[in-house]
Amino acid sequence: MSSSLRNKVQRKFKMRGYTLKVEALTEILSFVNRFPEAQDDAIELLLDELHHFTLKSSILDKEVVGKVVNLLLEAEAAVEENPNDAVLGIGGSALRFINAFDIPKFRYDPVKKIFHEHTGRNPIHGDACAKAALYGDRFLLLFQRLSRDPHFARPTFASEISEYGSCEISPIQSLVGRIGRRWIMGLISQFEDGHFYLEDLTAAVEIFYKITTGFFSENTIVLAEGEMRLDGIFQVKTCGFPPLEDREKSVNYFTGVDFFGSSTLTKEETLRLAELETRAVNDMFVILSDIWLDNEENLKTVLYGYENVDVVPSLFVFMGNFCSRPCNLSFSSFSMLRLQFGKLGEIIASHKRIMEHSRFLFIPGPDDVGPSTVLPRCALPKYITEELLKHIPNAIFSSNPCRMKFYTQEIVFFRQDLLYRMRRSCLMPPSTEETSDPFEHLVATITHQSHLCPLPLSIQPIIWNYDHSLHLYPTPHTIVLGDKSEQKAFKYTGITCFNPGSFSNDKTFVAYRPCTREVELSAL
Repeated sequence: MSSSLRNKVQRKFKMRGYTLKVEALTEILSFVNRFPEAQDDAIELLLDELHHFTLKSSILDKEVVGKVVNLLLEAEAAVEENPNDAVLGIGGSALRFINAFDIPKFRYDPVKKIFHEHTGRNPIHGDACAKAALYGDRFLLLFQRLSRDPHFARPTFASEISEYGSCEISPIQSLVGRIGRRWIMGLISQFEDGHFYLEDLTAAVEIFYKITTGFFSENTIVLAEGEMRLDGIFQVKTCGFPPLEDREKSVNYFTGVDFFGSSTLTKEETLRLAELETRAVNDMFVILSDIWLDNEENLKTVLYGYENVDVVPSLFVFMGNFCSRPCNLSFSSFSMLRLQFGKLGEIIASHKRIMEHSRFLFIPGPDDVGPSTVLPRCALPKYITEELLKHIPNAIFSSNPCRMKFYTQEIVFFRQDLLYRMRRSCLMPPSTEETSDPFEHLVATITHQSHLCPLPLSIQPIIWNYDHSLHLYPTPHTIVLGDKSEQKAFKYTGITCFNPGSFSNDKTFVAYRPCTREVELSAL
């Protein structure tokens, strides 16, 4: 065994503050020699993994080093054993689908500054208190995020106030009788025609406003800088969305809170999955929205094309609508739709490589069959899907929205024609100072609001007790917005957002590589 390698290992570990026992050094050298062409990388990988372990001492023995080495070797063996099926991971743990009705509900306590999990019942038909709680929960979710922003945190000493003055948020109730500029945060409400108010948990005040980037509609929560006029109206000088918080900061601040619903992992489990994720370079998701099964020829072309590529996609995501006509009260072809799903199952089953290596996820659209158009929408009924399940037993029929975890990456799928409705319901056209792209305005709106559908409930009803299933906190890594509008992709503050477009109308879809978060806008 080379003495130069031994010295290199000891030197690098010493630089990180570690002292190696003889048995530990032997274990490390055995691991590093497995990679003769990348010994330096192997040493750095070991050091990086050790950084995530809770160590009792900086003196490393064989037991501690052995745990890290075994973890890395298990990850390598899993990928080498199933390179095409890496998406399934060990025990199928890499892909996890979370139904909207299974997402845990957390409420923020502004006094203790912690989130409590709601353990009581969540009836579909909530009472009036549930509707009030919906708005309160949305407000507190953004308020606690804002309270950690250095620009809006309360200064400890007067000397800390910047040249621009204090940006501390004032309760609306405290504005009465006060002069000078103030910052307030509230929800836009319209108590009477043509008169808009900002409302927080203490009071409401009429506003005269000017807006910035994003779609501002009723129910939108905004920050506003201004001052009270003599007539009791708050004259807004600046108005915008509450600033975003980096995902890692949110996750680290509330360690152990399972907002996403995929269950919490130990450091070792997270480490193992992160290592597998970096190696899953061949994994690809094909996402299609607005698939009309009464015209399946274009879909046959897509499946045939991917059947003949070197590595077939790990996952196909089919988002509704699944019929060219809305499945409303006048719709009478449910038996035909059931047969069309069965035919789709036959088409998929005829492609042997796709059947063997791919998973299939189905998400209902706004006009698909279901109990109502209220959000979140439950999965397609079993009567419609059971013919397809005969051909594809492992097909997944989930809710809308649907959450999915790929190793450590959090992805949200949402099928709703949101852009058109946002543009129609906003109080005035958004500012074009930063961007004139409507999709970018849409992405800014939902991410800053930490909500998939911040429309007035009169325009898009939401089940009051399940509004939390549309929350985007902490911000996920990727948001897929299935919309009939033009196909688009936009990376915003580290969040990958894209719209695959309408497959039936424009023949567009998306191929997404989660390992690199690369979005390939595709079309027939």
